Amino acid sequence: MSDDELTPEFDRVEGATHPRHTSQLLGQEAAEAAFLKSYSSGRLHHGWLITGPRGVGKATLAWRIARFLLAEPPTPDGLFGDVAQTPTSLDVPSDHPVARRTAALSEPRLFLLRTNWNEKLKRFNKGISVEDARELKSFFNLSAADGGRRVVIVDSADDLNINAANALLKFLEEPPDDVVILLVCHRPSRLLPTIRSRCRELRCATLSASDMAQAMSAAGSDSSGDEKALAELAGGSVGDAVRLTNLGGMESYGELVALFATLPRLDRPKALKLAESVAGRGKEQRLDLLLGLINQFLARTARTGVSGPPLVEATPGETEVLQRLAPTPDAGRKWAQLQQDLSARAAHGRAVNLDPAALILDMVFKINDLAAKLVAR
Repeated sequence: MSDDELTPEFDRVEGATHPRHTSQLLGQEAAEAAFLKSYSSGRLHHGWLITGPRGVGKATLAWRIARFLLAEPPTPDGLFGDVAQTPTSLDVPSDHPVARRTAALSEPRLFLLRTNWNEKLKRFNKGISVEDARELKSFFNLSAADGGRRVVIVDSADDLNINAANALLKFLEEPPDDVVILLVCHRPSRLLPTIRSRCRELRCATLSASDMAQAMSAAGSDSSGDEKALAELAGGSVGDAVRLTNLGGMESYGELVALFATLPRLDRPKALKLAESVAGRGKEQRLDLLLGLINQFLARTARTGVSGPPLVEATPGETEVLQRLAPTPDAGRKWAQLQQDLSARAAHGRAVNLDPAALILDMVFKINDLAAKLVAR
């Protein structure tokens, strides 16, 4: 087993293959075509912002682009590849030397900027620091072994602290020759405007149920069950679908809907059992899962009131519960406000280490209180 498999990786979804080992990318044909068009024009931009919802294949696209650029031979005039023969795919054979080196993180012309594992503290660092970003200077100062293009992957740009973002900005403002910087970004609105303005955007779309099932299989995750319901609850995100599958999220959401079906006469024993499921040490993932599912339920309730129920149920019987709780647009707006309030409360509770069971129970009680105002008993 290699060192990279032994060391925890911040950009790896637990239970799934790392994006650098995932050769197939589904549902992002438009983004790939946009990049290939730019490449074939002979005027390839030096900075690319790869955006879209979390877990739809942005990192996989970045690694595909990196392998493609590193594998393409330079032409005498400095352009890469034969422009007369426009490439139609970013595919690089798995036995290609570049593919093998990138998979092993041993490619000298590739630099991966991400949140690192602190071996001494046995935890991940808090985001990407300015010291991490400054390592790019040494990378750029090294002459490429074969004079080829160099590639940087930032996964993700959301993790850059302000000083690291400013350090990266300097390289985007004055890019070295033959360098392409690929920034994976989940929330581009939070990036420095100056970084966004110096990059071209590649937008990745959410996946269909069939594409998601294939993508999960390619990532090494079992997607057995209702594919449409999983895609609906995951919002078209493979990463979220993998987490839901690994943590029993579909079953947990069904339990939540069954609990909220009792509103406004809350089944308190069920509520207490739910809260107790996050109590104790080692339940952080369970807590994160429940907080996310409660947020999802409130969002789906709000949308039902404003624009009607979802076309696909995330669990049997969900539509009836949503329509009963949010029968009018005004009710939908009230649920949307509660979603915002509870989301902020959850973030605060995690920040100050509020008792997880108490946090969940308090949220459920507040949901019940609003249901009592909106739903006839």
